[in-house]
Amino acid sequence: MSNIAFVFAVVVACVIGQTEPAAEAPVGPTVVITGANRGLGLAFARRLSADGFRVIGTARKPDAADELRSLGVRIEQLDVTDAASVRRLAEAIGDTPVDILINNAGIGGGWGRPLKDVDIDEAERMLQVNTLGPMRVTQALLPALRKGDRKLILNITSMLGSIERNTRGGSYGYRESKAALNMFTRSLAAELKPDGFTCIAMSPGWVKTDMGGPNALLTPSQSIDAMLKVIEGLSTEQSGSFLNHAGEVIDW
Repeated sequence: MSNIAFVFAVVVACVIGQTEPAAEAPVGPTVVITGANRGLGLAFARRLSADGFRVIGTARKPDAADELRSLGVRIEQLDVTDAASVRRLAEAIGDTPVDILINNAGIGGGWGRPLKDVDIDEAERMLQVNTLGPMRVTQALLPALRKGDRKLILNITSMLGSIERNTRGGSYGYRESKAALNMFTRSLAAELKPDGFTCIAMSPGWVKTDMGGPNALLTPSQSIDAMLKVIEGLSTEQSGSFLNHAGEVIDW
């Protein structure tokens, strides 16, 4: 056999041997994280993308979400107070099944202020973002969540939303917004439990974020690691619970 014929035979053999398509890498669960451009949301996105999840991170200003973009995750614009923005997010996700929704976007303010100093407009803004925001997003994404396997809705709340533990007062707007978020979680759990959903209100602890400040006890990574460990072991029987980052039950 000539050298040319030999080379041709080798090439043909290689081509024939590669007719079977390569196996595709398994695709991980899909998670939507609101407010993913910084703080806890960014830490969630970083950790879950590293763990193989398909992360859809939202931000009010995607063009400014440089750290989130560096993770290589999908970014969608979202203002949780804007019904049209929420609707566009649902349309962008379309028929994609969503396994986990993390309602993380939130704002704070008015810390420790007595009633006479409360800014009512600020308090109303907190209700729009911290309470009605998760309600809007969950309502819009529920069809996609029904298609997912995990069916987990995680609402990031706060210990300050506990009525039982409120012995110091103050922080009216923030406390009310988180207490209302807890009630939303409880009602949602009752409605969706027959469909196999797990809905949890979870306090991340005092975390070193823009909201928590530099003197907080936990880094975002420490808080996220603890919460994800709890999430991994959750069952539908725990749906409707108010938990801290270590999985301990918080009084309503």
